Amino acid sequence: MFRVKKALNNNTVLAIGDADSREYLLIGKGIGFGKKVSQRMEVPEGCAIYSLYEHTERGNSLDLVKGMDPVFLEIAQQVLKESERVFGKVDWSILVPMADHIAFAVKRIRGNEQISNPLTGDIRALFHLEYKTAECIRPILKERLDVEIDEHEVGYIALHIHSAIENETVALSMQIAGTVRECIQLVEEQTGKKIDVMSLSYNRLMNHVRYMAVRVSKKEKLKLDMNDYMSEQFPDAFRVARTVCGHLERYLKQKMDEVEIGYLAMHIQRVLAELD
Repeated sequence: MFRVKKALNNNTVLAIGDADSREYLLIGKGIGFGKKVSQRMEVPEGCAIYSLYEHTERGNSLDLVKGMDPVFLEIAQQVLKESERVFGKVDWSILVPMADHIAFAVKRIRGNEQISNPLTGDIRALFHLEYKTAECIRPILKERLDVEIDEHEVGYIALHIHSAIENETVALSMQIAGTVRECIQLVEEQTGKKIDVMSLSYNRLMNHVRYMAVRVSKKEKLKLDMNDYMSEQFPDAFRVARTVCGHLERYLKQKMDEVEIGYLAMHIQRVLAELD
């Protein structure tokens, strides 16, 4: 049972739970119609319930909701429902941060202040399925607000979706995308060869650097040491891998396990073999 604190619109209600006296966001078709302050209500079937005791990078969820047009909460819910359909399970606590981002994106677009993100291509490649899922927001925004967004904004929504399916913040996902981009460029500089971004080897290398960055951030370690073998058999690839790992350490400001060098060297060697 809930007590209505405020009906934000016909489909969204701010309510207090009887069981814990905490504030919740209730979203469902027609749920807010005719609701009065302090009115008690049961949650109808199909209604979504979100706790507002989450803290986001921009502050308390409750504070964000109070200053937000409810339409953005509904749009974020639509995107997360599609994400749940694609991935099977999502963390719905990302709802308010995603809605907050969409609201600011729309504000930027309407003010002709659309952004350009140099990492959009890397986000599309690293989080391919998340990006494809995020594209569902295009027709939603067009239909509901007559707003068209570009690939850069879709890229940011993709990061929010990734955050909802992995234990990884949007900020960390951006950091990893930036790390991958710089490390790939470093490999090209060290080898003097341009890597085809459409090649399978590039994709493997890119994803390896991505997961390596995640392991470093989470302080996880590999078990098998390939350093001796790779340094003896493929010294050039090993030298480049050591340089890249050193760069990654400085970028993430964390010490990396030496074992990572050999594994990275193996992926670099695959790329070099494909280029020969």
